[in-house]
Amino acid sequence: MTHQYPCLTPEQKKELATIAQRIVASGKGILAADESVGTMGKRLQKINVENTEENRRCFRDILFSADASIADSIGGVIFFHETLYQKSDKGVLFPQVIKQKGIVVGIKVRCLSGSDCHEHFPLGLDGLSERCAQYKKDGCDFAKWRCVLKISDGCPSALAIAENANVLARYASICQQNGLVPIVEPEILPDGDHDLQRCQYVTEKVLAAVYKALSDHHVYLEGTLLKPNMVTAGHSCPKKFTPEQVGMATVTALSRTVPAAVPGICFLSGGQSEEEASLNLNAINQTPLNRPWKLTFSYGRALQASALAAWQGKAGNKQAAQEAFCTRAKINSLASKGEYKPTGLADKSATQSLYTASYVY
Repeated sequence: MTHQYPCLTPEQKKELATIAQRIVASGKGILAADESVGTMGKRLQKINVENTEENRRCFRDILFSADASIADSIGGVIFFHETLYQKSDKGVLFPQVIKQKGIVVGIKVRCLSGSDCHEHFPLGLDGLSERCAQYKKDGCDFAKWRCVLKISDGCPSALAIAENANVLARYASICQQNGLVPIVEPEILPDGDHDLQRCQYVTEKVLAAVYKALSDHHVYLEGTLLKPNMVTAGHSCPKKFTPEQVGMATVTALSRTVPAAVPGICFLSGGQSEEEASLNLNAINQTPLNRPWKLTFSYGRALQASALAAWQGKAGNKQAAQEAFCTRAKINSLASKGEYKPTGLADKSATQSLYTASYVY
């Protein structure tokens, strides 16, 4: 006879569900500020700023110390390990800065591992329970684990899909046992020349496998969030698709695979420009299909590009950078409700592609 094991208590389930709902409350999404030291260095290099711990801290402080009204748009922030233990200019630990605004603190618990066959097979479960327990003590209430798949001839293979799904399910179960809401992130990279239909097909296969694995591992879905790619054509696809087409393909794929028990789906931006990511999210929330989940954002590059461009590493530009960040957050808040009305006046930094081949962070 099947049974739930390990079993979460009713109190544990209630806590997890409450945290998940807080993160994706109406109009709220996630700021993914979990870039590794190397990835952050590439961002800083583009504005001619040295990749030092202090410079990384300064930029994160700009984001985290934005006006308290940012909590109307941001429900959660994903931290990198280094950042979790850094302090603001006022000497306050960053998690406390975030919590004082009523925003939930999260942590990335895994970095990407690769293989020699152009597919990625995840590692890092060893010691995960102990790490999760420590992060919970240090103020985190949710976690993120990214698995990566590619579309090409023969990829993603059935083995890669199954392996990534099972690791995501094991990670999710371990998180929940330690009081952390797991963000499940099976990302299909935008690399390639595949069209929209091919991406939709692969997305459905991947998500179906993920939710089969989550069921097999007795993961409590009401205490999880999903962070998938939007269904988009490959970056090199010669045919261009409208936000409305992206929205229809994305919601169709989700409706065929994601149970209604999942509270929220927080899309990654996948190298889209800030404006493109907002327009596509808006179209997703205007799609005339049943949408039982909150459909919102978990953006890194697509929430930070304008702020970085405004900052330029200069202390005197802090306010301008914060205003750029808050503007983008408000736009995505509107888009998460299908209420964004673009003016056509987006600045250059908001319309530049943020695509990086085989993106690692």
